[in-house]
Amino acid sequence: MAIEIKVPSPGESITQVQLAKWLVADGETVEKDQEIVEIDSDKASFPVTTPEDGVIKIMATEGETVAVGAVIAVITPQTGKGPNPKSQISNPKSQEPVDASLQNPATPPPAHLPTSPLAHSSASLHASPLARKIAEEKQVSPGDLTLAFPGKKITRKDIESFINRKKEATTTVSFAGTREVDRKKMTTLRLKLAERLVSVKNQTAMLTTFNEINMQSALKIKDKYSTAFKERFGVGVGLMSFFTKAVTIALKEFPQVNSFLDGEDLIIPRYADIGIAVSAPKGLVVPVLRNAEMMSIAEIELKIKELAGKARDNKISIDDMKGGTFTITNGGVFGSMMSTPILNPPQSAILGMHKIQERPIAVNGQVVIAPMMYVALSYDHRVIDGRESVSFLVKVKELVEDPAKMLTEGLDPIKLLLDL
Repeated sequence: MAIEIKVPSPGESITQVQLAKWLVADGETVEKDQEIVEIDSDKASFPVTTPEDGVIKIMATEGETVAVGAVIAVITPQTGKGPNPKSQISNPKSQEPVDASLQNPATPPPAHLPTSPLAHSSASLHASPLARKIAEEKQVSPGDLTLAFPGKKITRKDIESFINRKKEATTTVSFAGTREVDRKKMTTLRLKLAERLVSVKNQTAMLTTFNEINMQSALKIKDKYSTAFKERFGVGVGLMSFFTKAVTIALKEFPQVNSFLDGEDLIIPRYADIGIAVSAPKGLVVPVLRNAEMMSIAEIELKIKELAGKARDNKISIDDMKGGTFTITNGGVFGSMMSTPILNPPQSAILGMHKIQERPIAVNGQVVIAPMMYVALSYDHRVIDGRESVSFLVKVKELVEDPAKMLTEGLDPIKLLLDL
C-alpha cells in the first residue's frame, strides 16, 4: 500500500512553503527516516523524512510553492525478500572472484596494488559501517569529518550533510567575459527576511553607538583554561559566551535595553532570552538561549554549539528561534572591523561583535599594543534613550575587560570583600 508524504505544518499562520531541494531522485529506493526533501518556510528551513523503506515517486517539482498538507511524494513499500539493489552494488563478491591474497588478512597485498591512505585512516574513524563506506566512496577526508563532528559517532546523515555543506561553500561563479546572467528564485525564508529588514528601517528609530574593548584578559583566560575546560565539558571556551554572560548582567542593570513595544505598551521581560545570530546555508538565523541569565559559561557554550550545529545542518526548528529579548551577532568571524547591526524585531537592541585586531592604545600614559575589538549597539530610540544605550555598552565593556566581575554581577569584588 502506497504511503503519501505530505507537507508538515512548520508553525501557526504558515499556509504555504517552498520545496527548496529534493535530496533523492524520482524512482529511487529510500530507507526509513531518510531525509528526502528540504523545505523553506517564512521562519525556517527543515527536512522531511520517509516513514518507511520503499521506492519514492516525486509529485512536486523543486522550487515549487505548495500548501501545507499537500502530497509531495508517494512511497511504495518493497514487497518480498528479494535482493536489495544497493546491497548488490556494494557486495562485489557475488559478481566476480576476489584475489585470494586479499581474502587472507595475514597476507599483504601485492606490491602492484597500492594501499589507499584514505582507507587506512577511515578504519579508525568513529563512524557507522555505512558512514565509513560512504566516506571512502566520496573521498571524504576522515580528518575533516572528525573536526566537523568532534566526539560524535558519525552516521550516514552526518556524511551527507557534510558533503552538501562543502558543495555549497565551494560554489563559485565563473567570469568568462560573456554577458550571461544567472537567475534563481529567492527562497521563502530569504524573502521573509528581506521584508522584515525593510520594515525595521521604516518602522523604528534605529541608532547605533560604538565602543572598543581590550580583549587581553578574556584571551588570556581562554588560552590558559581552554584545554582543562574542554576536558571537563567537551567544548572549548569561546568569546561569545563571555559576551553573552556580560550582556545578561548588563541587562539587569539596564532593563530598558531588554524591552520591546507591543502597540502602545512597553513590555519589559524579567528574563534574558539571548538570540545568537548564526550564518546557515539558507541565510542568517537567530536561535535563542532561553533564560541565559541563569546559565554558566559552560552551559552557554554547550547550548551555542548545539544550536549552531542545527543551523549548519538546516535542522533548526521554529521553536529554537521563537522569542528572544536581545540579540548578539559576530561579524568578526568573517573579518568585519566595524558595522551597524540591524535590529531583530520586535527586540529593541542588538550587539555587534567584530574582529580582534592588535592596535596601539594608551594605558596609564604609555603606548602599548593590545588586542582590541570594536563593538556596536544598535537600538530603537523610541524605547531606549542615549544614556541607557551608552551606559549599557560601557557596562559590557567593563565586564569583558575584567571577567572576574561577572562572578559578582558586575560589582567590584574587593568592595564586596570589604563590605563597602
